[in-house]
Amino acid sequence: MDDKGAGISVFVTGSADGIGRETAATLAAAGHRVVLHARNTVRAEEARVAVPRAAGVVAGDLASLAGTRELAEAAAAAGPFDVVIHNAGVGGGAAWRSVTEDKLERIFQTNVLAPYLLTALMPRPRRLVYLTSGLEAEGTADLGDLQYERRPWDGMRAYSDSKLLDVVLAFAVARRWPGTLSNAVDPGWIRTRMGGPNATGGLPEGAETQVWLATSQDPAARVTGRYFKRRQELRANPAAYDHGVQDELLAACAELTGAELPAG
Repeated sequence: MDDKGAGISVFVTGSADGIGRETAATLAAAGHRVVLHARNTVRAEEARVAVPRAAGVVAGDLASLAGTRELAEAAAAAGPFDVVIHNAGVGGGAAWRSVTEDKLERIFQTNVLAPYLLTALMPRPRRLVYLTSGLEAEGTADLGDLQYERRPWDGMRAYSDSKLLDVVLAFAVARRWPGTLSNAVDPGWIRTRMGGPNATGGLPEGAETQVWLATSQDPAARVTGRYFKRRQELRANPAAYDHGVQDELLAACAELTGAELPAG
């Protein structure tokens, strides 16, 4: 990686559309080697057509532990990567609690457990970026009920919790792996299928901070364990900075997936 971050290799999850695709396309247009990710082979082909400069695309369903493990293997084979951007996620509009084939709550598994498992299984990159949301401020790190097995179901609260836990994960990895820059990004309310047509920001705005963190040699971008929006460092939910919460989340994810995050 030179002073401008030229020629780096980047893997972007959830890059078949929306912010992920914009991030991947921006990086590829700048001359970087970008590998895309889509949920299945049909979506993968759509992503390949949409970002023709991409070096490749891998498929894998993040709502499946087996699918996530297969994705980690396929992505590792397509690497190595200087940067991994964990962009994929699902929203919280569901009126009822749903579980996956693994009998795990869908939002938690897709938004939190999947990026954890990919991080644990893939070769360690130089930089990691985990996408969150401004709703992380309203989230609760309830380590005793991560999957809403006891609490009354509230889809948006489950989503907010998952976005807080993404920040916790980013900060926990920053502590565990001091040689890797691991940060969280709130892309803002962006006009995408998830964000809806009334959102206030466009796709370039939603991708700019991830691209900056992935490529820049600016000292402001070469930090770790931080939370950003519009290239500005912000304070996250106080729970994200709690080392006990970080360690408990890593332990819970390791128990649920059977994969320990390697030590630094």
